[in-house]
Amino acid sequence: MKKIQLNQIHESLGAKMVPFAGYLMPVQYEGVNLEHEMVRNGVGVFDVSHMGEFLVEGKNALDLIQYVTSNDASKLQIGDAQYSCMPNDKGGIVDDLIVYRVKENTYLLVVNASNIEKDWNWINEKNSFGAELKNLSDHYSLLAIQGPKAIEAMQSLTSIDLASIPFYKFKIGDFAGIEHVIISATGYTGSGGFEIYCKNEEVEKVWKKVFEAGKEFDIKPIGLAARDTLRLEMGYCLYGNDIDDTTSPIEAGLGWITKFSKEFVNSKALLEQKEQGVTKKLVAFELLERGIPRKDYELVDGKGQEIGRVTSGTMSPSLKKGIGMGYIASENAKMGETIFVRIRNNNVPAQIVKLPFYKG
Repeated sequence: MKKIQLNQIHESLGAKMVPFAGYLMPVQYEGVNLEHEMVRNGVGVFDVSHMGEFLVEGKNALDLIQYVTSNDASKLQIGDAQYSCMPNDKGGIVDDLIVYRVKENTYLLVVNASNIEKDWNWINEKNSFGAELKNLSDHYSLLAIQGPKAIEAMQSLTSIDLASIPFYKFKIGDFAGIEHVIISATGYTGSGGFEIYCKNEEVEKVWKKVFEAGKEFDIKPIGLAARDTLRLEMGYCLYGNDIDDTTSPIEAGLGWITKFSKEFVNSKALLEQKEQGVTKKLVAFELLERGIPRKDYELVDGKGQEIGRVTSGTMSPSLKKGIGMGYIASENAKMGETIFVRIRNNNVPAQIVKLPFYKG
């Protein structure tokens, strides 16, 4: 089991450490609901240093990225970030990722921790373009400073005007006394904030400065459990739950990151899906009665016939009701439709709703 650079600090803060994607990770400190509310209303810090980072460079770097990812990376200016996915050649998804354009011919790909080796092998296998690839995953740490007070709490640590970085843009500059830090206005919570990329040997200094600067804002460390409830309230997909090697971006409602203005892995088959329709769709639902939907619970119709499965579910700390996502047969996937979640042999009614669950 790998340990992230700040493992000892998390243990000293009383974090419950659990194995996740091959790493020991802090799942919670003071409790999921409290940590969730801190990010929604204040500012909190996630250590997500288990994520993978690949550098793609050279004059054909963009050609490789265009081929392996579904979104149109040719639109990226230097300082832009883009959410995308890597389709496989069987109709599923290798991984979802963020593509950063760092320089003219330099891109940073940020991938899920559980998929680092798989993604690395996949991209290398597809690199007939002569792009240069470097796996930086073991050398970089990543802190996500999230919440509506993040800008105010962190502004004293940098000469960059944090409020001037739009969503899905980034700047490279000084932060917490360290030069050349990536400050990215991305996140997985829907409550604003930044992701900070720095070298492993720098992250302890950054962590300490972040907590000193955030003290007057009651900044707290936040674990992966609250990260999960926060992202689910926004309807953000989690790889391994809502998307995987068997689900297509069209089925997952990720048509908006699937651009057919270029050729990419399996693009012909996915275009066919888009034009002809799919047999199953990822939907969001809210429970109409008490109950908590959990992953793999059955979704059934009014006659009790199985129409799908829950892929992610929780009791929403913000909405105080059961929410979830799951794939169901397309004919049942109409907005406003009532479906049922089978919870301990009871069919609990739920309504299909538009995302996000949490409106802010």
